[in-house]
Amino acid sequence: MGLDQYAYAASKANSKNEYYKEKYERGNENAVDPTTELAYWRKHPNLHGWMEKLWRDKKDQHNIDAPMFNGIELELTFDDIVKLEEDIKNGNLPATSGFFFGSNSDDYYKAQDLEFVYEAKSRLFLGQKVFYNSSW
Repeated sequence: MGLDQYAYAASKANSKNEYYKEKYERGNENAVDPTTELAYWRKHPNLHGWMEKLWRDKKDQHNIDAPMFNGIELELTFDDIVKLEEDIKNGNLPATSGFFFGSNSDDYYKAQDLEFVYEAKSRLFLGQKVFYNSSW
């Protein structure tokens, strides 16, 4: 067990959550996953902490009722990605810990994080949505 993190893109009309609803709640075995994976991280706790803070900020703005940030599909805007890029480059991802999270891996993932930022900006420019999700 551990912290698994995903970033993916989808068309404006779809998300991974919609796919799961269609396939598992509505029983459509022919449902097609509309997402394209952009990045996968294994135990990158400070990135997760950054995303959780963003989620909490958005949660407060939109009155989202969820007890914890686990298995939550978080949509990332262009502004979110720009801020993430700044924080990665400046070493400002918040120190985050958890039982399944592992240790600080900012240096290990820095190049991959910046590749994700570049790809996410490209997808958003093309009119797609970008999401972060995690499981621990």
